Parts: sequence; structure tokens; C-alpha cells
Amino acid sequence: MSARPQPRPGVMQIDAYVPGKSKAAGVAKIHKLSSNETPLGPSPRAMEAIRTFDHLELYPDGAATKLREAIAARYGLDPNRIICGTGSDELLSLITNAYVGPGDEGIFTEHGFLVYRIAIQAAGGTPVVAPEKDLRTDVDAILAKVTDRTKIVFLANPNNPTGTYIPFDEVKRLHANLPPYVLLVLDAAYAEYVRRNDYEAGLELVATSENVVMTRTFSKIYGLANLRLGWMVAPAHIADAINRIRGPFNVSGPAMAAGIAAIQDEAHIAKAIEHNDKWLAWLTREIEALGLKVTPSVGNFLLVHFPKEAGKTAKDADAFLTARGLILRQVAAYGLPDALRLTVGDEEANGLVVAALRDFMGGKNA
Repeated sequence: MSARPQPRPGVMQIDAYVPGKSKAAGVAKIHKLSSNETPLGPSPRAMEAIRTFDHLELYPDGAATKLREAIAARYGLDPNRIICGTGSDELLSLITNAYVGPGDEGIFTEHGFLVYRIAIQAAGGTPVVAPEKDLRTDVDAILAKVTDRTKIVFLANPNNPTGTYIPFDEVKRLHANLPPYVLLVLDAAYAEYVRRNDYEAGLELVATSENVVMTRTFSKIYGLANLRLGWMVAPAHIADAINRIRGPFNVSGPAMAAGIAAIQDEAHIAKAIEHNDKWLAWLTREIEALGLKVTPSVGNFLLVHFPKEAGKTAKDADAFLTARGLILRQVAAYGLPDALRLTVGDEEANGLVVAALRDFMGGKNA
């Protein structure tokens, strides 16, 4: 008998998720470019919705009815097939808990979002990694990993932290070749930023399939990361299963009010897209001009690759930038030890990053 309670087998083998750092000792002003947060902040209408929210003593609507209706109106969906959650992270975990158990396998790509592995292991399943090709999802590699034990496939499109995507035709090819008992989860956290004609987030596929769900978030382009708000759309039978295991009041009233206001503020969304289009291209061009490789991105972030030579590594660059108050994301945990992920910031932050990288590559002191 154990002298104290023990977690079930496998729990202590899970590597906890470590968020991007947000502090730099001894620096007067910080530019946090490590978590893909929007530099524009939330919609003013969302802020007003929070300021005027009343009745904190009452439980929120456990069904998130008005928020689901607002999302449905925005995308032309059936609100009964929408579920809201405490960020898309909660929804990814709920989906996995509902469909994966001991002995089951879940597939994700080589540099996919770390939460997929954690969710699969937390449910007692076995993570299966499909190799990528040139930092892009390889549909054939995923299909080659499918067995009779596979229960779920996670596809981040665009992917974090690489910023790459696959065209919708490839998503449909993946789905067409999956067994019907395998659940395909389309994680479209950055969909609003994508400006490619061959890209679709996956709403059509969810609407016409029995084994596809899509998750979205209010944490990125909507600027509501601190409120923890996300949503998913699924076939009716999957929505029914998730609703049976989610918390009864998993979304707060203020978060719902802000989410409704944010998704209806099309002008603010357009402004965020315009800002990202301009500075994503500018940062890519300027950083590549310094002799650094940048993975082409369709999100609101860039993956910047550094040489392996002493003094010029990603670790060296991270220390140099942090000393100047510029906080990027180390991505060694994603299997990318020679790269840093850079969030598109405001004009000041973007200019400072390029200037700092120029000094770093030129051998100047921080």
C-alpha cells in the first residue's frame, strides 16, 4: 500500500505545457512577442461589454446560448452543433477524453501543438507522431500512421509554431482516406489571419461529415486571451457526447458578453487583418535580409531559424533579445531547438526586433 495518493499510471510521464515567458529581469519596457497575442488588443465593443456586465453573483447561462447564436449567425451554422469552452484548449481536452482511452492512439504532426500530446496522454492514450515535410503537414505520413487503434487525428491548420498550412484539397484528401471511426479534429486557431485562396478552415467538411470537428479561439485575432474563450462545431452526435462531460458553467458571463461583441465587430477584425498582412510581410523581408531563414507563415507569427555556430544560436539570440526587453518563444519542446517563434507586434516592437537581430548578427553587445 502506498503511503500517499498516487496518480494513475502515465500521468507523471506527461511533460507539462510551459507557456512562453513574459518577463525580463532589469528591463524597463517589455515587448511580449512569445504567445501570438494581437498587438491591437480587443475590440472596444468587447471592452465595453465587460465594463457594463452586471450580476456577477449569478451563475452564467450553462448553454452559452447567446454566444452560440452569435457565432452561428457569423458563420451560417446550426447553434445546436456549437459548444463553447474555456479556450480551445479545454475543448481539445474534452474531445480527447470523450473519444480516446487506454490502448487507443492519437495522431498529430511532428511539430504540432504541444497540447495534443498532453490531451492524448491525459486520456490514457498513446501519442503517435507523423513526420512533417519541410515543416509542413504531410497527409501521406499521417495516413501511414493510422491503425485499428487510432481514434483521433489532430490537424492544426495553420500549424503552430511553424506558421505553415495545407490547402483544403489536402485536408479533404486526408479525411477521405481516414476510417470512419477516426475523429478528425481541425484546429483552426489562426484561420482568421490566412489570406490564401486554397485555404478553408473546414466548416464545409464538418457540415457534411460524421467524424470531423473544428475548434476555434477568441484568444488570437479577437484579443480575448485573458478571458479564456473558445468554441467548436461538430456533428450532432459528437456535440451530444461533449456536452455530457463538459463542466455545467464552463464559460463565464463576462467572457460570453465580450465574445458576442468581439465577433460582431467586423471593423476591428478587418483592422487586425490589415495590420498583420503589412507587418508579417515586412518582418519576413527584413529578417531574411539579415541572412536568417524564415519559414513562410500564414499566421500572426514567424519561425526564425538561427545558425548552429557558437554565439549565433537560437539560445544566444533569445538571451540577446531578452536583454533588450524583446521576448520571443523558444520552441525546442516542439523539436525546433535552432529556431525562435516571433509574434507580429505593433510598429515599435517590430522595428526593435529587426534592429536587435541586426545587432545580434553583426556581433554587437546586447
